[in-house]
Amino acid sequence: MKKLFLALSVSGLLAIGAQSQVKTPQPSPSATVEQTVGLTNITIEYSRPGVKGRKIFGELVPYGEMWRTGANKAVQFSIDTPVEIEGKQLSAGHYALFTVPNKDNWDIIFYEETEIWGTPENWVDSLEALRVNVKTKALKETVETFTISIDNIVKGETADLSFSWENTKVTVKIKTPTSEITMSSIEKTMAGPDANDYYRSATYFYETDQDLEKAYGWIQKAVELRGEEAFWYLRMQSLIEAKMGKTDKAIITAKRSMASAKEAGNEDYVRMNQASIDEWTKK
Repeated sequence: MKKLFLALSVSGLLAIGAQSQVKTPQPSPSATVEQTVGLTNITIEYSRPGVKGRKIFGELVPYGEMWRTGANKAVQFSIDTPVEIEGKQLSAGHYALFTVPNKDNWDIIFYEETEIWGTPENWVDSLEALRVNVKTKALKETVETFTISIDNIVKGETADLSFSWENTKVTVKIKTPTSEITMSSIEKTMAGPDANDYYRSATYFYETDQDLEKAYGWIQKAVELRGEEAFWYLRMQSLIEAKMGKTDKAIITAKRSMASAKEAGNEDYVRMNQASIDEWTKK
């Protein structure tokens, strides 16, 4: 009986142990900053240590040495368009961000290897995408928790990437290509659809059995803009014509497509057109 009681007690303790987990807060909690500046999406993932009564810059974070810029994993910095950082170009992509703090200035470094805990054991110069140097600013109020922020967004064009901790703040100027992207979009839209826009629209209407008259007008416009070399456009025109009951026209157009495909060396389209011509000729 005692053995049975002991076995039940042990199994009960094991069950309780398996179900319970002690939860404690992270010493340096993780944070994500997501900000759209104009037409550029910026995402920053980092950890946020606290001052906790310590002397930070010059002691905990030595001057002149590379710093992970926070805690734990290196800061992850992502942009989906090219930008200018302090007037220097940085391509769209995903980077690890490191800094070299000094009393009066910091180096801000964007590094192409991202899966790094802390700082790289072996620094590879060719992976350094960009490095800029910016001045520090002394703060009157203490910032207890390390903070990275994107502030002062002006006209959807520029913004400040800021690092604040203890009594130090560093700001990096970011310029996005909002004007260039917007103007390109405006010019394309005002110029009207291009040949591929007409082709895609016609193909969609053909494949979904929608207004064939409209599809036919679009594909004719596509062929007009692109010319005889676009044998795949001509192929679609012939299919639309056949579906509309314009068999004679479909055969003529298919022959044009086949001739163009032969000239381009595309045997697949030659075979497809020949098969369609054979089919439509029997009708």
